[in-house]
Amino acid sequence: MRPLPDLLGRLGIGAKLGLLLAAFAILATGLTGYYSYSQSRNLLVNAAERELLTATQVLGRRLVVALAGVADDVRLLAQAPATRRVVQGDRNGGARDDLAETFSALLRVHPEYFQVRLIGAAHHGREVVRVDRDDGRLVRLDGPLLQEKGYYPYVFHTLELTPGQVYLSPIVINHEQGAHAGLNKPSLQVATPVAGADGQVWGVAVVNIDVNGLFDLLKADLPEDFWLYLTNERGDFLMHPEADLTFGFDRGRRVLVQDTYPAVQDLLDHKAKTVVTRGEQSVGPVPADAVAAFMRLPIGVPSEGRFVILGLSQPIQTVLAESRLLGQTTWQLVLAFSLLAVAVAALVSRAVLRPLNMLVAAAQRFSREHVMGELPLARRDEFGTLARSFGEMQTQIGAHLAELYESRSRLDHLARHDPLTGLPNRRFFTDRLEHAVATARRKGGTLAVLFIDLDCFKEINDSLGHGVGDEVLRETARLLCASVRETDTVARLGGEEFVILFDTVADPRDVALVAEKLLQRFQLPLQVADRSLVVQASMGISRYPEDGADAASLLHSADIAMYRAKHQGRNTYRFHDTPAWPAGEVPVAAPPAVE
Repeated sequence: MRPLPDLLGRLGIGAKLGLLLAAFAILATGLTGYYSYSQSRNLLVNAAERELLTATQVLGRRLVVALAGVADDVRLLAQAPATRRVVQGDRNGGARDDLAETFSALLRVHPEYFQVRLIGAAHHGREVVRVDRDDGRLVRLDGPLLQEKGYYPYVFHTLELTPGQVYLSPIVINHEQGAHAGLNKPSLQVATPVAGADGQVWGVAVVNIDVNGLFDLLKADLPEDFWLYLTNERGDFLMHPEADLTFGFDRGRRVLVQDTYPAVQDLLDHKAKTVVTRGEQSVGPVPADAVAAFMRLPIGVPSEGRFVILGLSQPIQTVLAESRLLGQTTWQLVLAFSLLAVAVAALVSRAVLRPLNMLVAAAQRFSREHVMGELPLARRDEFGTLARSFGEMQTQIGAHLAELYESRSRLDHLARHDPLTGLPNRRFFTDRLEHAVATARRKGGTLAVLFIDLDCFKEINDSLGHGVGDEVLRETARLLCASVRETDTVARLGGEEFVILFDTVADPRDVALVAEKLLQRFQLPLQVADRSLVVQASMGISRYPEDGADAASLLHSADIAMYRAKHQGRNTYRFHDTPAWPAGEVPVAAPPAVE
């Protein structure tokens, strides 16, 4: 085999120039594609970082608001006259019973509360009234089951506060014996002094919060791939997707956030309030690179300077999922222009030496100064085409992308709409109905589906032709759209079948009124192809949740109701469950009249 320098030496100058230009064009196109793809990935990561930081700040504000709500509850309990009377030694058992019922009502309203207590300042902080959550039920402890709590920090620290101030304990594992549902669970105590009429502090009101339950409520709206972190002032994990990594200090070991995300050290040292960084998610057997955002969140009395670190992370692979299609398109364009460059180089190799030297000089200047030199643009041969192609490359890329996006939009519209009437088709309507059912199920709402089938439509097609039938369908579509609200969805399922979705129904009679109005309008002639046609319809109505729990069953129920209307004379409507109140019968329709 001959060495490569010998092979190149045997080639003419035209072939050498052709090879040089081909390699240069492929390299430039590849670098441009790589740069575009890299920039798109960076933009996606930057957008994800901003989204994570915003979500972390919103979650932090929610936590502050939630803790403020707990503080308000504790203050309300402390200021209640019954609380003051009981803590001052009122021996009336009914007053304690009433206060215990108040505690129980608070626990029922707030599932994230473990325990509500009234603790007296006397007798070593003995509990006076106490209600716990235990295995899904509320338990009131009384008599010898009441414990002395004066040696717990949340008691003696709270007794040192002035009335109206609130004490927040550190978040720790609750090891208090007899804590029922809160035992060995992450807990936070919120307490405030209870003062008598003379201003003297007689005890404390305490709410024990289920930290996991509180954060389950706060993060309910977060995407599933967002991971939540919470640490104390030292960086110990209090909340982590991997439960074994939380509260390590309670088991004699330290698991710190700064070991995984070193940039968080700036938050712990008060050098920053928020941090966006990269790290590694280690939940599961396969570690994954992640982007994360953290913020320092002050809690408790401001003078104490206590805080927690709140953070969210998301896998980089999830962030970059949208860039895969763009990458495929970019490299396809790179390959296409690379092939074009090879073809042009083959033509250049057969051209004359003078324009070849001009192109070499222009390429050398572009390599040195990034400025295109003089090119033989006026030539009408391959050299001129190649020279002009460099200027047109950017325009062609933009045009190809615009054409790609436009074609995608057209295909998406055709896939979701009926080409004859322009209405949503069965697929689009089914998606809309499934979404409406999910929303109604989540909010406890109701909705209705009105199924419409034109009576005797086949006779119109047979007697007047399919062109007239198509125009009848278009006029029917316009009539239906003009008869309902903008928020309602009108669709064509196929043939002469139409359907309307009412995603907000306060009263079934409202749907009946719409059906009555449609029946009245169908009695009026339609002006079609210089003819007046009376086109009437049979309708069926189904309601959620009475007639179906999902989109398919609701549509099927409405279809059954429509066939019932047809069998009972046509030109009328029926509910699927045939309600007892009058349905508004309309006389049986005659065959369509032609004027």
